[in-house]
Amino acid sequence: MTHNLPEPAADLLRAVFEALDIPYPATFGDSEVHDRILSDRVMHARVALEGVLRRDDDPGWSADYLRSRLAEHPPTGYRAAGMPRQNGGRP
Repeated sequence: MTHNLPEPAADLLRAVFEALDIPYPATFGDSEVHDRILSDRVMHARVALEGVLRRDDDPGWSADYLRSRLAEHPPTGYRAAGMPRQNGGRP
């Protein structure tokens, strides 16, 4: 898909999408871990966006920063909806 955004801005938007696009929990019991991970990832996405919008940080640098923070909060440790049973439903 094509877009008219400068590549650093598009890369930052892709990183924000990566932050938010984690598997849904399979059960109510899995929601607590899912919600904690998602909350951490949202906070880092907000920091990256705030840096670009309020402090004029470089979008490319912010995308790299965000991805490094996301690596610290992988969407693991809970059963995810739609995950194959051989993996125990864990992402």
